[in-house]
Amino acid sequence: QVQLVESGGGLVQAGGSLRLSCAASGRTFSSYSMGWFRQAPGKERELVAAINWSYGSTYYADSVKGRFTISRDNTKNTVYLQMNSLKPEDTAVYYCAAKSDGRTRGSRYEYDYWGQGTQVTVSS
Repeated sequence: QVQLVESGGGLVQAGGSLRLSCAASGRTFSSYSMGWFRQAPGKERELVAAINWSYGSTYYADSVKGRFTISRDNTKNTVYLQMNSLKPEDTAVYYCAAKSDGRTRGSRYEYDYWGQGTQVTVSS
């Protein structure tokens, strides 16, 4: 049974930092790509960053380039999202997801597995 468990969300002031973690279990993810999505109230779920588990190639949405960094630790089967210089518009529920084709681009509908989400709130 595949499980993706996010942690690390919380309340932070604008300009601050948070690191999200996604612990993956239940199968081998070496051929997968992992993505971090976010969904704010009344908005579509959007891809923020993605990483190919084996090669480490990455993708970032324009809105987070230069501020967020996605990484993975193969020994811990964990993917991270380091978020710096946070803005109020980064406030959302953040979800970890996995898809089997290994590509770092793609829509939410291509992802096979999802975590339960973790709330990030950035105050101004």
